[in-house]
Amino acid sequence: MRPLALRFMLYCLPHMEQTLDNIRNFCIIAHVDHGKTTLSDRILELTKAVPLRELKEQTLDAMDLERERGITIKSHPVSMVYHANDGKEYLFNLIDTPGHVDFAYEVSRSMGACEGALLVVDAAQGVEAQTVANTYFAQDAQLEIVPVLNKVDLPGADVKGVSQQVEDILAIPMDEPLLVSAKTGVGCPDVLEAIVKRIPPPKTQGTDAPLRALVFDSVFDEFRGVITYVRIVDGTVKPGTTVKFMGSGVTTTLHEVGIFSPTKKPTEKLEAGQVGYLVGTVKDPADIKIGDTVTTAKLGAETPLPGFKELRPTVFCGIYPMSTDEFEKVRQGLEKLHLNDSAFSFHHESSIALGFGFRCGFLGLLHMEIVQERLRREFNLDIISTTPGVVYKLKMKDGTEKDLDNPIQMPDVSTLESISEPILKARIITPSESIGDVMRIVMDRRGLVEGTETVDGHRVMLHCTLPLNEILIDFHDTLKSVSHGYASMDYEPAGYQVSDIVKMDILLNSEVVDAFATLVHRDKARARGQQMCKALADTIPPHMFKIPVQAAIGKEIIAREDIRPFRKDVLAKLYGGDVTRKMKVLEKQKRGKARMKEFGHVNVPQAAFIAVLKGTVKEN
Repeated sequence: MRPLALRFMLYCLPHMEQTLDNIRNFCIIAHVDHGKTTLSDRILELTKAVPLRELKEQTLDAMDLERERGITIKSHPVSMVYHANDGKEYLFNLIDTPGHVDFAYEVSRSMGACEGALLVVDAAQGVEAQTVANTYFAQDAQLEIVPVLNKVDLPGADVKGVSQQVEDILAIPMDEPLLVSAKTGVGCPDVLEAIVKRIPPPKTQGTDAPLRALVFDSVFDEFRGVITYVRIVDGTVKPGTTVKFMGSGVTTTLHEVGIFSPTKKPTEKLEAGQVGYLVGTVKDPADIKIGDTVTTAKLGAETPLPGFKELRPTVFCGIYPMSTDEFEKVRQGLEKLHLNDSAFSFHHESSIALGFGFRCGFLGLLHMEIVQERLRREFNLDIISTTPGVVYKLKMKDGTEKDLDNPIQMPDVSTLESISEPILKARIITPSESIGDVMRIVMDRRGLVEGTETVDGHRVMLHCTLPLNEILIDFHDTLKSVSHGYASMDYEPAGYQVSDIVKMDILLNSEVVDAFATLVHRDKARARGQQMCKALADTIPPHMFKIPVQAAIGKEIIAREDIRPFRKDVLAKLYGGDVTRKMKVLEKQKRGKARMKEFGHVNVPQAAFIAVLKGTVKEN
C-alpha cells in the first residue's frame, strides 16, 4: 500500500462506522517466549495498522525492560481494520495482556473486555505451566479459545504431540489447529480469518442503553492527567459527558474519547462493543480502579459490571537509599512510578541501621523487581531493599484481627491467639527424570504435593500447595537448577492457613538491629538465623573488641557467631622483668576492652546488609 493511501486509512479509522457483527475483541495468551508478541507484530503488519517504516520487533512493548526480559508488563490495546476474504471490513480490538501471575487480576479484567483469545503454544516446547494458568483464566471468562501452534518451522517442532497435549491437558479440541511461524509469517493470514469466523461479536444491551464501560487499565499523562482504558459494554459515550466511576465514586467531565491505532486517535464517540480511552479531569491515578465500571453521572446504570475488587499488595519490602543524601531522589522516583502504576504502595519508615526509607507493597516478586530496576535505571539511584515479606493475618486474644506486613510491628506474643500465612496452589511442569528433586525442594519449603499428571512421555505436572513466604527468596532459581532449566511454574492464591510463625531478631553486641528482623516459621528459624549470623560475621570488619552476632526468638538465642577483635600486642614494648609486670599490662588491656564492649558502637557497612538480604555468605 502506498504511504498516501495508508495515511488516509489511518485517518478514516477513528471515523469508520462499524456494526456489532463486524467487531472482534480478542487477546493473545501464551507462556513466556512462546511467540505472543511476535504474533502481535505479524497481525499489525497484515492489517497495516502500523506503517512499514515504523514497524519493529515487539512493537507493543514500550519499555526496555519488556524487550530485554521478553515479557509484557503493561497492557497495550490496539484497533485495526481487516479486510476479510468474505469482502467485509472488520474492526479488530487486540488487548495485549500481561502474562505473569503477579498481574493476574489485570489479566482477568483485560479478558473481561474480550470475547475470544488466541492461545499460542510453542510447537517445540509444548504446554507449559503458564499456558495452563492463562487458559483457565480464559475459560473462567467464557472466552472462545482459538489454539495456535507457533514455531512449526523449527526442526524440533512436534505438531502432533503438542496437539495431543492441548487436548489432554487443556481439553481444547484440536480438529482445526492453526499452524504458524510468527517469525516468518507462515500461516498468519489464516489466524486473521479464524478470528473472524470463530470469535463471536460483542454482546450488548444496545447503544441506547445506559452507559456501562469496563476499566481494564490506565496511564498518567503529565499534561492531561489520568487516561482511562475502557471497553464499552453498553451505551455510548461522547466528549462533554459527565461520567461516574461506580467503584470509587469519582465523577469527571470527559474532554476526549478515542481509540488506539496503535497511538491514541480521538473520535466523536465510543459505542457498545468498542475498546478505547477516556480523558477527563482526574489527576490522581489512585482514583481509577482496575475493573471499575464507568457510567453517566445522570440516568446511569444501576448495577456495575461483575468482577471488580480492590487490588491489595501481597509482598512488602523496605527500600532505602545507599546514601542518606539521596532520600529525596528516592521519594521523587517512587512518586513518579506510582503515577503510572498505582498497584504498588509506599509510605515513610525509618530504621536505626539504615536511616530513613520507604515501606513498599507490591503485587508479587516480579512486580517488586520491576519497580526496583526502574528506580535504578530511570532515576539512576543506588538503593538497598530489605528481605521481602508477605502479609500475615493476626488473630488477637481479644477477638480482633489485623494484618501484619512489617516484622517491626509484631505485637507481644502474649496477646496473640494465632498467626495465619498466605498459601498458594502451584502447578509445576518438569521433566520426568527431575520429579524426585522437584518434590524434595517442594517439601523442603513446607509444601505438599497433592497429585501428579502426565503431560507427555517426557514431562509431568505436579499439583502442589506452598506457603507464599517460602518461594520469595530463591525458589525459582533452585527449581531451574534441579531441572536443568526445563521446569516451569505458575501459581494462584489459595487463602490463608494457621502456621507457627515467629519473629526472629538479629543482635549485634546485644543490641537489636531492626532492619534484620524477619518473620519465619519456627522450624526454619534456626537455619535462617545461622545463615544470617554467618553472613554478618564474614562481612562486618573487626573492631577493637569482640562482637557477638546472635539470632533470637524472644529471649531465646538460637544462633551465634563472633567477630574476632583486632589483636594488639601490648607486650611488645616490654623486655625482661618479672612476669607480674606482663600480667598487669594484660589485665589493663582486658579492662579496657570490657569498657569498649560496654560503650562501643558497631559500625555495620552497607555490604553487610546486602550480603544478608541476598542470602550470600562470603567465602573465606
